[in-house]
Amino acid sequence: MIRLFRALPTLALLLAAPLGAQDLSALARFDPVGSAMTSAADGVDIALSISRPVPWRLTVLADPPRLILDVREVDWTGIGRLARMAPVVDLRAGVFRPGWSRLVMELDGPQRVTRSEMETAGDGAVIRLTLAPTDPQSFASAAATPDLPGWAAPDAASLAPPVKSGSGAIVVVLDPGHGGLDPGAERDGLTEAALMLTFARELKELLRRDGRFSVVMTREDDVFVPLETRISTARDAGASLFISLHADALAEGEAQGATVYTLSDEASDDAAVTLAERHNRDDLLAGIDLSDQDDGVAKVLMDMARTETAPRTGRLADAIVAALKAAKLRMHRQPRQKAGFSVLKSPDIPSVLLELGFLSSSRDARRLNDPQWRSAVAEAILQAIAAWAAEDAALGALKSP
Repeated sequence: MIRLFRALPTLALLLAAPLGAQDLSALARFDPVGSAMTSAADGVDIALSISRPVPWRLTVLADPPRLILDVREVDWTGIGRLARMAPVVDLRAGVFRPGWSRLVMELDGPQRVTRSEMETAGDGAVIRLTLAPTDPQSFASAAATPDLPGWAAPDAASLAPPVKSGSGAIVVVLDPGHGGLDPGAERDGLTEAALMLTFARELKELLRRDGRFSVVMTREDDVFVPLETRISTARDAGASLFISLHADALAEGEAQGATVYTLSDEASDDAAVTLAERHNRDDLLAGIDLSDQDDGVAKVLMDMARTETAPRTGRLADAIVAALKAAKLRMHRQPRQKAGFSVLKSPDIPSVLLELGFLSSSRDARRLNDPQWRSAVAEAILQAIAAWAAEDAALGALKSP
């Protein structure tokens, strides 16, 4: 028997499954094989196959335009492998709130939902959506519709204030990328957020056992931490340096190996631009818009601070590249690059972003999931930080916390 449940035209809350489905305690699972995006007469058809019917709802958000699908509750593992077509330019999924997960479809322009229904057959279900272009005013009006109570974007994680080291140790702030609603890149059950948290914990313990370093992490669990909070955590900790850890995936082309990025308004290449755009819009994909609140005076002061910090940051990036190469660890063909990553914009803290590899590469994915390989990388980073700190101190630039 096939049953259809249709979405409300207002895109408000919709319990689309039979009443019994509201009591589900197990996750429904996303099925990539039964899912697809195909051309329609007036737009694009989206079919999302899941293992069982669940309550669901649709909303839209603007700046950038996004279609939001909230479900109770779906394991979206594999959604990153779904072939995309215009107007859908990006897909992200993760836990939105207890008992609910969220799929965010970023769009290339304003769209309206002309069809939304859940088709059930047997134990499974397919959420069917059709999108068609609409005018910006209509889309903005739909996006401005107040959400139902209790459905605001997720609050940022409550983080305990970092404890400043009083021992004169070098304060290293480790920033495991993504987390919570945003799992980052994924492949075969691996997620960037989980891998980077594991590696950050391993690196933290190695640095602490060395005795020369005090370590602070921007997140200790799988939680959502805004970009601004990651930066403020480093400042509150009196950071000597900041390392953001990632392992992205490329939708097109191939890449392998580690890459070290420093901040620049001019990216090294188109791939660096794309990568920075993806990391910088994490908060947008979570439903939170980051706005630049700097006034003119603050901008001038920050630019002055960055001018002083930039050489120190460059030496830190060079030290990491040199240590990874010395350890004979796989590096990208261009291991030292620049891009406009927002998380690197702290004006007075040497900050780098380290892409340990690419989950889109099967070889990199195996390495990232290998504890021995991660241990070798962590040891190389320790050596790099120690070498950088010695050089920085010799130049009289390293400040005590």
